[in-house]
Amino acid sequence: MTTIVKETRSEQQAENSQPRWQRITLLIVLAYEAVGCLFGGSLLIAAPSGRYFNMPVEVMHGAFVDFLIPGIILFTLGVLNTLAFVSVLRKTRMDWVLAGLALGGMAGWFVVEIAILQELRGLHFIWGFPVFLGLVVTIPLVALRNSTAQMQKALLTCGILSSLWYVAINVLVPMQYEGYSMVSQAPSELSAIGAPTRVLWILLVMFYPLLLAAFGWGVWRSAGSRLLRVVGVFIISFCIVNFYWPPMHQREVLAAGGGTLTDTLHIVWASITLLFMMLMMGFGAAALGKGFRLYTIATFVVFLVFGILTFMESTGMEAGLPTRWMGLWERINIGAFMLWVIVFAINLLRLQRSSGENTIAVPLEEIMTAGNDFNRK
Repeated sequence: MTTIVKETRSEQQAENSQPRWQRITLLIVLAYEAVGCLFGGSLLIAAPSGRYFNMPVEVMHGAFVDFLIPGIILFTLGVLNTLAFVSVLRKTRMDWVLAGLALGGMAGWFVVEIAILQELRGLHFIWGFPVFLGLVVTIPLVALRNSTAQMQKALLTCGILSSLWYVAINVLVPMQYEGYSMVSQAPSELSAIGAPTRVLWILLVMFYPLLLAAFGWGVWRSAGSRLLRVVGVFIISFCIVNFYWPPMHQREVLAAGGGTLTDTLHIVWASITLLFMMLMMGFGAAALGKGFRLYTIATFVVFLVFGILTFMESTGMEAGLPTRWMGLWERINIGAFMLWVIVFAINLLRLQRSSGENTIAVPLEEIMTAGNDFNRK
């Protein structure tokens, strides 16, 4: 009997443990990043002028007066990666949290660094690719440390959080831009080349596609129909496109004829983003009941009306003309999409709770029809 119990425990431990190759990979990445951050951060703190790296302060284009604050941040990331390494090595319950924070912080560091330096260097690939690899092998660890139902609920909740986060930064960041008008200026102008809020916006907005991608994964896992799987794929594709946007120039530069290829690509990205939004909303509406379909149609009408109004005023930017309501029209469109994501996530959470499982075993249309029949009785 004792032998059987021991074997059963061994089997359960094996099921709840991370594959050896994933764990070794994660440990190597965390150690590699920790050493680099601690070493580099220490040198920047010791010599804020950047002389140990033969790097002038001017490369930061005025974002910081010297390398002291970046050095402190980098050293802190090194400490965080060290703590994550120890936690993963000891297989603690919080290893996935620390690993996610450490590697997520490193990803944020590289995004902001590239934005400040305004160029991509070879070192970004040398130190950045391991971060991406580490995040990939951390994802299965998250699932191992949480029950399937809890994990699914957390992923779907990320859809609500993503919209709330985007709305929040759209309120907070403009406050740091003196003279900026949320009514007449577009959200893209917050991250325009030369804008005082460019670095802050990039630093904060990167969490939006990460949260929304987690939601997309949750939608894909919830799929009781092919339609929901398609929605999950569209959401994740939308996040990949939105993780980096080619920046536009400030309207003064555009009016003076200083637009470049990046301004054209900005418009292309906006068109692709809109296409993914329409696709995910259309397939999402088809997967749920009649009430949600009518709500989605109403959202499409909002998109059409305020999209036309936004386009009509946006032409005034390059001509140097005032755009009295462009910012408001565009924000109404953005708000409509954010609200749609929240309502969609709430519907999926309700269906998960009513089914009592992590996946929706039957098509959602059948569940809602059965619920309506029950209410009539």
